[in-house]
Amino acid sequence: MSTRFATYLTPEKEEELADIARRITAPGKGILAADESISTCGKRLQEINVENSEENRRRYRELLFSTDDIIAESVSGVILFDETARQSDSHGTPFIQVLERKGIIPGIKVDKGVVPLAGTHNECTTTGLDGLKERCEEYKAMGIHFAKWRCVLKITKYTPSYQAMLENANVLARYASICQQAGLVPIVEPEVLPDGDHDLNMARRVTEEVLAFQYKALADHHVFLEGTLLKPNMVTPGQGYPGKCSVEETAFATVQALYRTVPAAVGGIVFLSGGQGEESATINLNAINRVSLRRPWPLTFSYGRALQASVLSAWGGKDENIKAAQNELLKRAKANGLASLGEYKGGIEGLAGEKSLFVKDHAY
Repeated sequence: MSTRFATYLTPEKEEELADIARRITAPGKGILAADESISTCGKRLQEINVENSEENRRRYRELLFSTDDIIAESVSGVILFDETARQSDSHGTPFIQVLERKGIIPGIKVDKGVVPLAGTHNECTTTGLDGLKERCEEYKAMGIHFAKWRCVLKITKYTPSYQAMLENANVLARYASICQQAGLVPIVEPEVLPDGDHDLNMARRVTEEVLAFQYKALADHHVFLEGTLLKPNMVTPGQGYPGKCSVEETAFATVQALYRTVPAAVGGIVFLSGGQGEESATINLNAINRVSLRRPWPLTFSYGRALQASVLSAWGGKDENIKAAQNELLKRAKANGLASLGEYKGGIEGLAGEKSLFVKDHAY
């Protein structure tokens, strides 16, 4: 046995992690990101004039998780927030069990949010490594099988800096290593924000650079790639870019950036929606899965706002609207499930339609 390389995962643990990643990215399925923090969930509720109380947050999550079992045909996993992971439905059944009974894998957001990175032009890093091992072990014992950690990078004249790319890549690598030791599949999320007026080429080149830093760091930390998922931004021009790009152009640039930087061993790629409108997020995912470039990994969705905007509009905080809201979730989940196969033909628009979901400097 080689003594040069530390062995921190048994073959059995590696197979368990790879199997979880495979199940999350099964054909036609993706992730519902319901991991909004208390304050962010409050902003969503405020938009429909609902008070941000623990009970209202619980009611809303119950609406999502009690949707008809057919949702499991399109949704393989749900990312929870710590508060939600400890809550139960109105019958007293823990939400984790509600999801498990549908055949949906529970996941958890484990980072503690972004903080300023000293010595940079308004860049940031993400906190939460302290106590992460113990938290991951507790979540695994609760029945949670994957985790998410988000880092944020910005495109400006001077950023992202070498310092920010290196720091965020290493933080994500350390998180991924700790998760895997606890039996959780880490979702690695180095998000390049869509803020700015940069063009498509700049977005692609920066995304490639960020991902190159990321996979060097994961290799340095001996992370088992088959037991990881990547949650990247789609490559799009900045929100302030004055020109236009076609769906096909953004899809090609996205896949090009990925195949230049992401090892084929990675378990799967689950895109964030990045403030795109619901229908745009679906159409772009569909186009990505039709690009005539090598795509050695499953390419699917891990959407929050792009799965929930129509749900919130339909619900309005009223119990009598729960069924209508759940039908909106089923429609969006089905549409994105088809898009992950490159088979979405349109015609499943939700109430939110093409309403922009962009939030400047988006934080959770």
